[in-house]
Amino acid sequence: MKKRLWQLSSHHLNLKELYANGQTISMPHKFDECRFDVIINPDCVWYLRARNAEQKHQWLEVLDMQKVTYGEASNGSGLKRHGSSVSIVSASVNSVSHSQSTKIVKEKMDEMETFRDLLVKQVDSLQKFFDTCKDTFSTEKDGDGSESPNSDHKMKEQLAVAAAQAFDFRGEALTFKTTSAGVLIALQHCLDIISQREDLWRKKLEKEVEKRKKIEELYKGSELTKQRPKLTIMSGPDYEEGPHSQIGEEEFFDAVEAGLDKLDQEQLYLEKLRQNSVSEGQTKAETHRLTSEIERITMEQLQYAQSGVEDGVWTLFAEDGEMRMYKREEEIDGLAVDPLKAVHTVKGVTAREMCQHFYNPDVRFEWETTLEKMTVLERLSDAACVVLQVHKKVWPATQRDALFWSHLRKVPKDMCRDAHDAWIVCNNSTEHPNFPSNNGKFIRVGLTICLMCQTYLDSSEENGSPPTRDNLTCKITYCAVVNPGGWAPTSVLRAVYKREYPKFLKKFTQYVFEKCRDKPVCF
Repeated sequence: MKKRLWQLSSHHLNLKELYANGQTISMPHKFDECRFDVIINPDCVWYLRARNAEQKHQWLEVLDMQKVTYGEASNGSGLKRHGSSVSIVSASVNSVSHSQSTKIVKEKMDEMETFRDLLVKQVDSLQKFFDTCKDTFSTEKDGDGSESPNSDHKMKEQLAVAAAQAFDFRGEALTFKTTSAGVLIALQHCLDIISQREDLWRKKLEKEVEKRKKIEELYKGSELTKQRPKLTIMSGPDYEEGPHSQIGEEEFFDAVEAGLDKLDQEQLYLEKLRQNSVSEGQTKAETHRLTSEIERITMEQLQYAQSGVEDGVWTLFAEDGEMRMYKREEEIDGLAVDPLKAVHTVKGVTAREMCQHFYNPDVRFEWETTLEKMTVLERLSDAACVVLQVHKKVWPATQRDALFWSHLRKVPKDMCRDAHDAWIVCNNSTEHPNFPSNNGKFIRVGLTICLMCQTYLDSSEENGSPPTRDNLTCKITYCAVVNPGGWAPTSVLRAVYKREYPKFLKKFTQYVFEKCRDKPVCF
C-alpha cells in the first residue's frame, strides 16, 4: 500500500492534467470496505487498499477535492468559490448548484465513455480466457487417447497456463461487476439532474405565468389611467381666496365655474330622481313589463337558497357564532364576482319581520350605512318596486350606483314543510330608460341578491300557549352575486368582500332584533 501510494504521489503532474480534463474516476469497491480504485483511462487503473475504512474515505475525499480544484484552475476560474465535489460517492444531487448541472452531466457522460472502454477491454479479456479454455479441452478431446510422456507434458503445460490465468479471470470478473455498477450509478445521476432541471423549469414557468397576470392587470390599470383627464390639484391656504393667493384670475374663474357646474349637475340629478319617484300603487304588478322576470328569478333564487353547501364547491371564509359564510371564486372579464352564501340563526324574530325590514325602502337608511341617495323609481305593488341607489364614494374607487327591482313574498307551505313559515326577498339588476348605466360619474353595479328566512317554534306551540319571542328561532340564508363593474384589483375586491359581508349580516340581524323585540310577534 505504501509503495502504491508513493507511486500515485510521484505521478502528481500527470494526475493534475487528467483531473483537469475530467477523465479520472475514484470508485470505492463494492464488497471490500478498505479497497478503492482510481480509473485514469482504460489502460491505467490503480487498485488501492487502505489500512481501514476511515483511511479509505479520507483518500477518496482528498482525490475528489483535487479533481474539483484542478478542474476549476484549468478553466481559469481558480479564484471562484469551489463547489462540493461530485462523484459516485456524492451524497445527493440537490447539493449541486443549478449552474454546475450542465458541467456535471458532461463529466458523467465522460465517465460513462470511460466505463464503456473499460467494459470493452474487460469483455475482450474474458473472451480470451474462455477461448484458451476451449482450445485446451478441445485439444484433449481430439487426441488419440494414447498415453505418452509428450502428451502428458503438453497437457500439464496447458493446465498450468489455464491455472495461471484463473486469478486474472477472477479479478476481471470483479472489475467487470464494479464497472457495470459504475455505469448504472452515473446514468442514475444524470437522470436525477435532468429531473431536477425539469422541476426547476416548471417552477420558473409558473412564476412567469403569475408575473404575466400581474403585468396584465397593471397594464389595464395604466390604460384606464391614461384615458382619464389629468386634473391639476391646487390645495392649501396659498391657493385659497385672499390678497396673497397664488392662483391666477383665469385659474380662479375656472375653479369657480367647475364648482358651479358640479352643483348644477347634482341638482339636476336630484330633480330627476324626484320626478321619477312614484307613490305606492301607481303601477300594477300584473301588467308590468318586469312581472314575468320577477316571477322566474325569484323562484330560481328560492331553489338556489334551499340547496346545500357541497364540499369541494364552496369554501368557508368567515365564521362567527352561528354564522357561516361560504364563497366560490369566479371572475368575469378580470373582475372578482365570487358567489356568496351565508347561513345564520337569530333568536327572537320571525322570518316575516326579517324580510320586511330588508325589503322596505323607507327604513333602508337605518341599516344600510353605505347609501348616499336612494329613490324608488316604480312601485309595482305593495311587495315589488324598482329602486335606484347611489352609494358613498370610497377613495380611490369610483363612486357606484345600483338600479334593481326588489320583491317580497311568502314561500308556499309545501316548499318549507319543516318550518312554521318562510319568506323571501329577491333583488336583481334591471334597466330604466331614464337612468342608463355608466352615464356620468357613477359606475353601475350588477347584483342578484336573495334573503330567505324560516321561522321555527319551540315546544310552546304544542302546549297551546301563544308564542313569545323567547320561543322564536329564525334561520337565515343569504345569497349574493355582485359585479362591481369598472376596474379594480381582484385581490382588493376579495379582501373587501371578506371584511364587509360578515359585518353587514351581523349588523342587519342585530338591527332587526332591536327593532322588533318590544313589538308584538308578526307572522
